Amino acid sequence: MMLQNQEVPVLQPSIVRLASVDVYRGFVMFLMVAEVLELAKLASKFPDNPVWQAIKFHTTHVEWVGCSLHDMIQPSFSFLVGVALPFSLANRLSRGDSFLKMTLHAMWRSLILILLGVFLRSTHSSMTNWTFEDTLTQIGLGYFFLYLLGWQKTWVAVLAFFAIVIGYWGAWTLYPAAGPDFISHWQKNANLGWAFDTWFLNLFPRKAPFTANSGGYLTLSFIPTLATMILGLMAGHLLQQPWEKWKQIGLCLVMGVAGIAIGYFLHEFDICPNVKRIWTPTWVFYSGGWCYVMLPIFMLLVDVLPLKKLFFPLMVFGVNSIAIYCLSHLIDGFIRTSLYTHFGKGFFRIFGERYEELFMGFAILLILWLILYWMYRRKLFLKI
Repeated sequence: MMLQNQEVPVLQPSIVRLASVDVYRGFVMFLMVAEVLELAKLASKFPDNPVWQAIKFHTTHVEWVGCSLHDMIQPSFSFLVGVALPFSLANRLSRGDSFLKMTLHAMWRSLILILLGVFLRSTHSSMTNWTFEDTLTQIGLGYFFLYLLGWQKTWVAVLAFFAIVIGYWGAWTLYPAAGPDFISHWQKNANLGWAFDTWFLNLFPRKAPFTANSGGYLTLSFIPTLATMILGLMAGHLLQQPWEKWKQIGLCLVMGVAGIAIGYFLHEFDICPNVKRIWTPTWVFYSGGWCYVMLPIFMLLVDVLPLKKLFFPLMVFGVNSIAIYCLSHLIDGFIRTSLYTHFGKGFFRIFGERYEELFMGFAILLILWLILYWMYRRKLFLKI
């Protein structure tokens, strides 16, 4: 991982960085950082208000089955890794990088992502917390395979995608079900992924033997997460084509609607539940479909319509996504404590104690954005 002063090379139009992708990524990172606003906690104080209850639903993860806007953070981030890969490869080829150099870098990047995820999960532990469900770790576990697919024709990526989702579904159905019905193959902490973790995670030093993840999250979810990244890779290949923007937007929307429909069908007919926490094949289709819908929306707003400047605050988040991911995990508590130290609690209760967390959250969010803006102005980008 390195902090570098980035020089922008002269690229061909087909490999130029797309502003819409950065804005979409920035939107995703904003949703993640906006957890400091504590909107769900505030909404709980208005139990009879449908607007506040809708806000509560979409700013928290669903308990098991289903999808909220907050649940789309991780699949969108993973999807955009795939979208960016073809442009990254083309960019590095234009600079004269060799295949060996890029391959070694991909291996290094995978390792750093894995270890960075473990590090961030260990910040409040007295020893290294060897767990692999963090977003960065999940991406790192599958990134090298994605990189190898990046060199292949699109049809190879399509075959790999279906091999993963069908093979993963088949493996789970072969594992003994926890209940009498077929859908219980995916029961929380009583499934193939849980069985793997009760063996694998206990190979690492721990305070106590691992028995289950309270949220049901799994190490093996990196396999279907790779399928989500492959969907992004296919989108990246599509965006590299010298087609009219409207054609690209239309194709993405068609694929998005198809993915959502397939996911809905698989869930409703009890073929496989739609569960983000264990990244079921149904979730791959459903969330991937929404990614394919959200991408062309940002393409329309940023690349087609003259609205790019309106989305500059999100752009600042998007071009430094690793930096904001780390900062939000490492220093948000420090910022909160410092603000209370220097301003006191009364300052943040100007509209009443009920809104204290909200205004504190706005202050933390603003400070994090200003740090990234400072980095943006100086062309400092945290890269792996």
